[in-house]
Amino acid sequence: MPCAELRGEGVFLAFKEERLDEWEKRPEVLAREKVLKAAHVTWCLARGLDPQWPGIRYVLLHTFAHVLIRGFALECGYGASGIAERVYARSGKNPMAGILLYTAAPDSEGTLGGLVSLGRRNRLGPVMEQAVEEARLCSSDPMCAEHDPCVHGRLHGAACHACLFAAETSCERGNHYLDRALLVATLAGDLGAFLS
Repeated sequence: MPCAELRGEGVFLAFKEERLDEWEKRPEVLAREKVLKAAHVTWCLARGLDPQWPGIRYVLLHTFAHVLIRGFALECGYGASGIAERVYARSGKNPMAGILLYTAAPDSEGTLGGLVSLGRRNRLGPVMEQAVEEARLCSSDPMCAEHDPCVHGRLHGAACHACLFAAETSCERGNHYLDRALLVATLAGDLGAFLS
C-alpha cells in the first residue's frame, strides 16, 4: 500500500539518440570527459568512495535540466525550488536520454497547470531558447566558465550558484555533475557544446 499520495504535473523531454551518439564521439567532448572524470575520481577517492562515473551523457542532460528549471520557474508560476528533476541517461546497450521536470505535492497545489502549459509546442520552444541563451553567460564569468574541476577535485565544470546550482529539493545529485561547457559555448570557448 502506498504511504503517501502525491499530485503533480511535469514535462518529459526525450532526446534523439543519433545526435547524442555523434556528440559523445567528438574529440573535444572526449577531452572534456577526461577532465571531468579525473576530477570525479579524485573527489571519490578523497572520501573513500568507489568512483562510479555517471557518464558524459548524464552530465549534459543534468546540466540541461538545471538550465530548464531556471527557465521554467520564470514562466510557469512555480518557484525553482518547487520543480524537481529526473534524468534518464545511459549510453551503449539499451541507450536512453530524457529529462523529466515535475512538481508534486500531497495537496492540490501540485497541479496548478503551469508546467503542463509549458509543454505546448508554441510555448516550449521559446522558453527553451531563452533558457539556453541565458546559460551562455554567467555573472561569475570568466571565473565560472574557466573553472578547472581537477584543481580542487570538484564534481562540476563550468557551474556555480549564479548560473546552474539549484535547491536541494530540485536536484537529484546535490548540484554535482554539471557543466555549461557541454551544453553551450562559454567565455572559455567551445569545449564540446551540444548546442553549438
